[in-house]
Amino acid sequence: MSVKQKSGTILPVLAKWLALIITVSAAAGTLSAIFLNLLSRATQFREHHHQMLYLLPFAGLGVGLLYHYLGKGTERGNNLVFDTIHNPKDVIPFKMAPLVLFGTVVTHLFGGSAGREGTALQMSAAAADQLHGPFKLNTADRTILLIAGLSAGFASVFGTPLAGAIFGLEVLLLGRVPYKAIIPAVATAFLAARVTELWGAGHTHYKIDLIPSFTPTRLFYCALAGTAFAIAAIAFVKLTGFFAILFKKIPYAPLRPFAGGIIFVLLVLLLGTYKYNGLGIAGIVESFDLPAAPQDFALKILLTAITLGAGFKGGEVTPLFFIGTTLGSTLSLFLPLPVGLLAGMGFVAVFAGAAKTPVACCIMAIELFGMSCGIYVTIACVISYLLSDRYSIYNTPENKEPKHFLFGKFHKPFL
Repeated sequence: MSVKQKSGTILPVLAKWLALIITVSAAAGTLSAIFLNLLSRATQFREHHHQMLYLLPFAGLGVGLLYHYLGKGTERGNNLVFDTIHNPKDVIPFKMAPLVLFGTVVTHLFGGSAGREGTALQMSAAAADQLHGPFKLNTADRTILLIAGLSAGFASVFGTPLAGAIFGLEVLLLGRVPYKAIIPAVATAFLAARVTELWGAGHTHYKIDLIPSFTPTRLFYCALAGTAFAIAAIAFVKLTGFFAILFKKIPYAPLRPFAGGIIFVLLVLLLGTYKYNGLGIAGIVESFDLPAAPQDFALKILLTAITLGAGFKGGEVTPLFFIGTTLGSTLSLFLPLPVGLLAGMGFVAVFAGAAKTPVACCIMAIELFGMSCGIYVTIACVISYLLSDRYSIYNTPENKEPKHFLFGKFHKPFL
């Protein structure tokens, strides 16, 4: 084949993928900007009107009814996206995007404990999958586009484009690197994050004030902290699964969040604090400066497990950030490492164990906190990943016995 013939074949493919990358990036960045803006407004309103919490059960009932009658085929959320990537069949319904956007904002408006990454992933994946028909993508290209959509959603909602690109690849690796997806994933992650910034949507900034030089003794302390983070990740996954099974005993699905909302409200009133409601960003930021109360991470696990297990919409990742940060901050009372460093280690390491994405979490820490924390967060993330074994917040069949492209396959559970 001549050079001219090769260029004639390659150029249309490049043009197609350039159009796909730009379109998915713009859609994901714009949707995340809208979402973050609404989420900020909902959070501010709730924090000035704590009585909104009393309506949480009825808000859950309303969202449950909405999904029951209008959301058929979208109820499984992230797991539907992952299953579609592994085994592409039906197109992900675009209605997933507005439904999960509305449901998540409602969860936060009325005080439920949930995150935001699940919403961004579902919105961007649903938007991306609408393009495979018009662009006549085959199964392999459709998978690549969905991976790029995941990367764009994660990057745009957290403002960490490199971690977003790796997350989209790593969370679906299961033993092999989809090399053809690397360029689209990286490109859409960076562009989507930039689009979100252009819309004026802000991201929280964190800072580790003191990072000591690394020594063998501090390696041991990192290992102890990583073990604690793994246990927290397992506890979160198991407790969320427990409540999901428990609430499924209620045969009429819309009543599950209603019942969960009642339990949640009673617990918050019993605790006498609202610090575990919503994303918990204030608690995360504070934990970098002062040791957190020992019960903070455990109560966030409990309240988030009830919220998500009952069927409220939202993500797991920001609550995992809260859990890890407060646990790390508390560990500073027992381990001779700076409170901010342990908080930063926990921020990403609990997520690494629960999501099975240690590489993306290490990169995220470097993007958020700087290169100097790299050795500490790497040890914490890898240990948390290894010890947490098969327990994952992404409950797809492929994740039952995860096989990582760096760390191999594990069979014996830690707990």
